[in-house]
Amino acid sequence: MLYWIWVLIVGAIIGLAAGFITGKGGSMGFIANTIAGLVGSTLGQAIFGEWGPQMAGMAIVPSILGAIILAALVSFIMSIFNRQTE
Repeated sequence: MLYWIWVLIVGAIIGLAAGFITGKGGSMGFIANTIAGLVGSTLGQAIFGEWGPQMAGMAIVPSILGAIILAALVSFIMSIFNRQTE
């Protein structure tokens, strides 16, 4: 149980860091940042591997890079949908 709480905390921190770097984190909420961190972690480790320091089974640097890619991709897709609805 404690492990999963730790995973959620680390995922939230990764999502927050990626949001801060991309400038998109303020508009997202805590839950969205956590989801972005967890999904971005999975994406980043799949693309870049598991190297560098790790917390809660997540390699920090590849996880942040994956979350940045995810945030940029979601932002790009949302901008396309916003243009089509205007």
